[in-house]
Amino acid sequence: MKNKRFGAAFVILGGLLMISLILNICIGSVNVPLKDIPGIFLKTGANETYRDIVLNIRFPRALAAAILGGGLALSGYLLQTFFHNPIAGPFTLGISSGAKLVVALVMVASLGNALKISSWVMIIAAFAGAMVCMGFVILMSGVIDQMAMLIVSGVMIGYICSAVTDFIVTFADDADIVNLHNWSKGSFSGMTWENVKVMAVVTGIAAIGVFMMSKPVSAYEMGESYARNMGLNVRAFRILLVLLSSILAACVTAFAGPVSFVGIAVPHLVKKLLGTSRPILLIPACFLGGSVFCLVCDLLARTLFAPTELSISTVTAVFGAPVVIYIMIHRRKEKAV
Repeated sequence: MKNKRFGAAFVILGGLLMISLILNICIGSVNVPLKDIPGIFLKTGANETYRDIVLNIRFPRALAAAILGGGLALSGYLLQTFFHNPIAGPFTLGISSGAKLVVALVMVASLGNALKISSWVMIIAAFAGAMVCMGFVILMSGVIDQMAMLIVSGVMIGYICSAVTDFIVTFADDADIVNLHNWSKGSFSGMTWENVKVMAVVTGIAAIGVFMMSKPVSAYEMGESYARNMGLNVRAFRILLVLLSSILAACVTAFAGPVSFVGIAVPHLVKKLLGTSRPILLIPACFLGGSVFCLVCDLLARTLFAPTELSISTVTAVFGAPVVIYIMIHRRKEKAV
C-alpha cells in the first residue's frame, strides 16, 4: 500500500509540474493557444509573435521558476535537517537576505562603473553573502539553546541585511533603480537562456549531491550519536549540509532575489503527501514540489492584477505562511500531549 501511495504522489507531482509549465507558457497578457505550442517548439508554421513570446520570454521564465523553486525547497529541507527545526529555512534564518545584500553591492558597483557582470559572478557574490549569514547563525546556535530564539536571531539578521540593501537600492542611479528594486523584492521576470543554463548546472549538481546524501541524512535524523555509531563523520556531514544549502539558496537569490516561505512550507507539504519522512523519497519529491509551488505562485503573480505584476514573495507568503502557522500550532499541541 505504501509503495502505491509513493508512486501516486510522484505521479501527482509530475502531472502538476507539466500542467503548471503549460499554463505558464500559455497564459499572460497575450494568451497563446494550446494547439500552437507543439508548432512553436518544433518550429513548424507557428505564429511568429507567439514563438517569440514563448521561446524568449515565458519558457525560460517558467524553467527558471521550476529550477529555482526546486532548489529553494531542497535548501529548506537541508536547513531543517541541520538545525532539527521544522521552521528553519533560507528566508527565516536570514541567509537569503545576506545573499541579497552582497549581490546588491556587486550589482550597484558594476552598474556604476558600466561593467557587465556574468551569472557566475552573481552566484559567487550570493554564496559569499549566504555563507557569512550562515556562519553567524551557526555561531548563535552554539550560544542559544532554544531554537525559537535562533529563528528570531535569523529573522533579525534578515531585517538588518534587507534594510542595508534597501538603502543601497535607494541611492543607486535612477536608470538602475527599477531593475534593482524589482529584483530585491523577488521576481522571476527577465530570465534569459544563459541564466537558465547556469542555474540548471549549479542547482542540478547540488541537487544530485543532496540525493546522494540520502542515507547519511536518514542516519543524522536519528540523532548524532546514532549517526556516529553508523560510521558517519558528523562534522564533515554538517559542513556539507551547510555548503549545499547555501549554494542552493544563493543560486535562487542571485537570479530571482529573496523568495519567502518556499523553503519552509514545501518540505512539510510534500511530507504530508508522501506520508513518510524517508530522505530517499522526500528529497526528489521536495524538488518537484518546490517547482510546482513556484510555478503556480509565479503564474498568479503575473496574472492576478495584470498588467501590474506582484513580487513572487508576496504570493508565496500568502500560501506559505499558513503552513508555518499550522506547523507551530501542531508542534505546540504535540508538546502539550
